[in-house]
Amino acid sequence: MDATTALRCLTHRAERAFKADEEARTRLADELGRGAVIDLSMAIDAALVSSANAKPWRQLMQRIERHGVREGLAKQKAEALESLLSYGMSMSTSLVANAARLAEQEGLRRFLNAVDTLDVDEDDVPAADERTEAGKATPSQERVVLEAIRRNGVTLQEDGVKVEVGSCPRRSMVQYAIDMGWAVVDTSGDLRGGQAVTLTSLGEENLAG
Repeated sequence: MDATTALRCLTHRAERAFKADEEARTRLADELGRGAVIDLSMAIDAALVSSANAKPWRQLMQRIERHGVREGLAKQKAEALESLLSYGMSMSTSLVANAARLAEQEGLRRFLNAVDTLDVDEDDVPAADERTEAGKATPSQERVVLEAIRRNGVTLQEDGVKVEVGSCPRRSMVQYAIDMGWAVVDTSGDLRGGQAVTLTSLGEENLAG
């Protein structure tokens, strides 16, 4: 499979995992707000499962940004397999911790099953930091940074970029998104405290497309 088709396929699967994770977290937050009389077990379980399913896909998209489609996929598959094989049989006294651990194992299995037969053509692979044209990022780099800005709580600070959750994009990529008009910085604060970066409507359209 050529790199462009592979990227489209991987991105589609990743977005489905991200959406399911976000929806499960939202449902859990909503039920928490409804009071202690609500049975939260199903909502907690769903949030743990969706978070575990999304985790390897988030790692994959970050690796694709850094290494290209073929190498990024290969690295993520190898790490997921190593992590899965390294799990032992020991269990925690915490039922939640055990559930999270089992969900993470199943998330790794699901990821490996999803990408097992996906092979990227070697001759069609962009280099780690390749640009499609001078001054432009690759489509995978664009999507990864826009996803991070949308979901991870990105802020610009004096010493670089910080995030509230998830993977942290490079400052150059965040600045690229800003320069393209896909993101905007809240300059009402100073860099010492952090300036929030959010997507513009153009950035949302780019991500949706």
